[in-house]
Amino acid sequence: MEREKFVINIGRQLGSGGKPVGEIIARRLGIKLYDKELINLAARESGLCPDIFEKADEKGRKGVFATLVGYLRAPFAGYEGGNANNILANESLFRIQSDVIREIASRESAIFVGRCADYILRDNPRCVNVFITADEADRCARLCAREGWTPEEARSMMERTDSKRASYYNYYSSRTWGQAATYDLCVNSSVLGDEGTADLILEFAARKLHEKF
Repeated sequence: MEREKFVINIGRQLGSGGKPVGEIIARRLGIKLYDKELINLAARESGLCPDIFEKADEKGRKGVFATLVGYLRAPFAGYEGGNANNILANESLFRIQSDVIREIASRESAIFVGRCADYILRDNPRCVNVFITADEADRCARLCAREGWTPEEARSMMERTDSKRASYYNYYSSRTWGQAATYDLCVNSSVLGDEGTADLILEFAARKLHEKF
């Protein structure tokens, strides 16, 4: 019998291993993980350039930009068409990406990393919402190894990126990014490592969804 569709949404601090843990879970369950891929999907569905979504991706409300677009398909933004003088603000980009996330969740089981997916899918009872954090030293070491940054560069990027993610999430969801009450499960990946963290999330998800993974 085919398993009922479900979604695991992962919020994460920069350098905490959110995406690697998500990839481990996706591989074990045989489902897709959506992260940056959502930018290309949203661009393809709307007919807009991926760069437009890239600039707005998980950025704070401060610095909302407007950009000229040539054409915007009505089903994804609520407009009746468009021309070269249309102005598309961040709220519209968020709405387009939200439509893509909901469409994916309606057709398949999936893992979403960031992008307010837990809020967008708040009415879906088959969601497990997780936030992954890690000790600062471990986050810094991961980023230095992965990106080739100095510890100072890594700490600066951690602070800036997490601030932008919090601002983005808090603005669109009216919830609090990283706060335990916002999620079903919060976990420190420094305690168990990536594989162990994936184990814990899978065990929790199986219990919440009444599934056997």
